[in-house]
Amino acid sequence: MKNFTYKNPSSVEEAVGFLMEPDTVAMGGGTDLLGVLKDGLLPEYPRQVVNLKGIPGLNRIEEREDGLHIGAAATLRDVADSPVVGSRWPALQTAAKSVATPNLRNTATVAGNICQDIRCWYYRYPDILGGKINCARKSGHLCSAMMGENRYHSIFGAAKVCETPCTGKCPAHTDISAYMEMVRAGEYEKAARVLLEVNPMPAITSRVCAHFCMEGCNRNTYDESLNVGSIERFLGDYILEHADQFLKKPERENGKHISIVGSGPAGLTAACYLRQSGYRVTVYEKQKEAGGCLSYAIPAYRLPKEIVRRFVGALEHMGVAFRCGCSVGTDIQLEEIYQDSDGVMLDTGTWKRPLIGLAGEELTRFGLEFLVDVNNYILEKPGSDVVVVGGGNVAMDVAITAKRLGAPNVTMVCLEQRDGMPANEEEVTRALEEGVVIQNGWGPKEVLRQDGAVSGIVFKSCPRVLDETGRFNPVYDEDKLLTLDADIILMAIGQKADLEFLNGAYEVETERGRIKALEGNRTSVDGIFAGGDVTTGPATVIKAIAAGKETAVAINRHCGLEPLEVEKVQEAREAAKLASFDPGCRHSHSAVKSPLLPVEERGMDKEDMGSLPEEAVRGEACRCFNCGCLAVNPSDMANMLYAYGARVRTSLRELDGAVFFAGSTRVKDILKPGEIVLEIVVPKPEPGTVAVYDKYRIRKSIDFAVLAVAGTYRLEDGLVKEISLVLGAVAPIPMKMTEVENYLRGKALNEETAREAAEIALRHAIPLEMNGYKIEMAKVMVRRFLGF
Repeated sequence: MKNFTYKNPSSVEEAVGFLMEPDTVAMGGGTDLLGVLKDGLLPEYPRQVVNLKGIPGLNRIEEREDGLHIGAAATLRDVADSPVVGSRWPALQTAAKSVATPNLRNTATVAGNICQDIRCWYYRYPDILGGKINCARKSGHLCSAMMGENRYHSIFGAAKVCETPCTGKCPAHTDISAYMEMVRAGEYEKAARVLLEVNPMPAITSRVCAHFCMEGCNRNTYDESLNVGSIERFLGDYILEHADQFLKKPERENGKHISIVGSGPAGLTAACYLRQSGYRVTVYEKQKEAGGCLSYAIPAYRLPKEIVRRFVGALEHMGVAFRCGCSVGTDIQLEEIYQDSDGVMLDTGTWKRPLIGLAGEELTRFGLEFLVDVNNYILEKPGSDVVVVGGGNVAMDVAITAKRLGAPNVTMVCLEQRDGMPANEEEVTRALEEGVVIQNGWGPKEVLRQDGAVSGIVFKSCPRVLDETGRFNPVYDEDKLLTLDADIILMAIGQKADLEFLNGAYEVETERGRIKALEGNRTSVDGIFAGGDVTTGPATVIKAIAAGKETAVAINRHCGLEPLEVEKVQEAREAAKLASFDPGCRHSHSAVKSPLLPVEERGMDKEDMGSLPEEAVRGEACRCFNCGCLAVNPSDMANMLYAYGARVRTSLRELDGAVFFAGSTRVKDILKPGEIVLEIVVPKPEPGTVAVYDKYRIRKSIDFAVLAVAGTYRLEDGLVKEISLVLGAVAPIPMKMTEVENYLRGKALNEETAREAAEIALRHAIPLEMNGYKIEMAKVMVRRFLGF
């Protein structure tokens, strides 16, 4: 056992002071914490342990006018032996007696029992199960019970105890599992609104996003990632079809004017969220159409221009003003825009060609410029022998576009080996399908010329791209060369920001050729903000969208107004206490694939990838684990106290039982830092009240409940007047059976009503592979509670 500091406070105030210190935990009974200290149950070992049992006055049990008062340090043995408890609250005494052995009851306290950690074999005994596991309640993000041993786990869903890896991998932190749950239920409007909290253009991102979320998907541990992109596309198209419903004009103007220079994804995102909150927004774009890279750098076969135009049109309908064909720095100066605005955002992207010092480089062509020309409908075959230098998504777009424009020979050459290429795997596959040759592990050395024109290019071997620290630091072998014939060389190995427009009275500080963005995407000039590629260098569309929202929030704070509408919506959406999932999710091992045009049908003007039909979308959403913790709440006392309507008094306040026992699956999320439980107050039951605590366990010497029923009811004139029913060990929180209570009130108790009540109690159950037996067991115990 590791060393730790042991504190014995003599008062509640002293204990609270200790608990406010870092790396400190409280010990009530000690039976739970000793395992933590001995076996390293938790990911972080406590530096200091505060013993609460020695604080005077916390171990009492007494009846007062308002009910039974049980001190936090009273032991379960005290409760089990108390004649006061037995006289009016016999079911609570039964619950205390049911917990473990007499020896354990000698030390376990009531507060320790109701505050104890969740119970799960994976969580408590990882070594028995094969060593350290990726437990969501510890430092990981996976609940092994979903696909593994789950006989004793939840039958009512999972608890969200950490950020799901799909959300964590998404730069915009989209709550993916939340909208999957809504898609499964057919609630597309609600699902769409979850998406819109962080991303106003899912019809676009679903088509072009790298979908890092799918890389993080926990299904990858077992089979194949959820096809998030296709579900997002379904919702994105749904949003565009109902744009007047989702992208509305603000109900009132706030009197502020914001100007945005550049209409890439970051700028469009900021424009949307600011306009929603009543800002007057003007967007300046030097091209003839808005959209930035969405309109000019991404081929139409990946992102149809009509999708971008429809989104821009929806923003115009909201009242966003676009001044296209207006180049800031030429047609209008930044100073003029600044003077006319309450805030300015710069989103000018990275459209400038970087030079790498390659001999003959001046004879090559910039790949991005080539894509812009194509998107401006210059559809000419670029050459016969085309060499594309680069291995990212832009290089892939360049190579495939060249091939589709009629170039018979297209070769892509990049530094990275196949498994290290920055391009998406699906883009690599598409290029290979269409006859693009990929040469991995080579860097450009020299452009060959003949009669002032390109004739070929020489590459040198690159056996290693990254150094020992993982940084980009390629190593070359000059003795190993590759020579390729070429009549055109398209360079796609990077992009730079063009910052000439910043010259003048309001020059913004730059760094390494990009605008220097401070916290909140502020620049060195008060009131000027910057977001997107112009601050980070070339990145993904979804990362630019995240930057756009961040910038909009920062601009709004700069203007001193109340939170943006999107912030209010995100704050107001309540996460469900328990996450549901489709019971069949564990058996659906393969993702539904979006339809892809055959190679021979692909072209420049129609989309390669098709959409999934609604039925397939809902089916794929059913594969989502809705990842959470499937362990169950182990407290017997909590179940019965909840059923009795107990209140919990702490060092700061008094909490209703529904909040304390079922407000969260973790007591530490309910109690504030330093807050400790002082006593539990149980109201006096009305005369004639029947109270029952019933528990099923494998062996009486083991306290862990496989299933428990706690409840009270009172009859009046033979009909149920009052009833409270709680199921224990069936979910990460004690489950209050509100529907059953509502059904039984006013009814006579008989075999028929008891059977129907049992059916209602379990109709929302979501059994796992091995714990379906709990459903029938619970029905029997509910009927037995009611006397049948």
